[in-house]
Amino acid sequence: QVQLVESGGGLVQAGGSLRLSCAASGSIFRLNAMGWYRQAPGKQRELVASIDSVGSKIYDGSVTGRFTISRDSTTNTVYLQMNSLKPEDTAVYYCSAYGLTTGRANFGSWGQGTQVTVSS
Repeated sequence: QVQLVESGGGLVQAGGSLRLSCAASGSIFRLNAMGWYRQAPGKQRELVASIDSVGSKIYDGSVTGRFTISRDSTTNTVYLQMNSLKPEDTAVYYCSAYGLTTGRANFGSWGQGTQVTVSS
């Protein structure tokens, strides 16, 4: 009922920047929070950053000061601006969202993932 579509991944050299976008659509009554996770080969999926409905943000320590999460509530879109990228940031990045549907049911959704590759 709720779909997330990501864009903006790609290949970049170390020190470069990328901006990820994720648009939520469907039967959305309220988005409580949106966020970005990443999963590198052989590793577990981990939280990168999240933002809630009042704009409170959480960052993983490894990206603090380099990544910025933001949200456009009018379009249900979340962004991840990634600066000073490092090879260790290489992973598949997944968008997530949870909230209430128009039927007042709780939902949690994932995007399909977008590859970010940082070359040294």
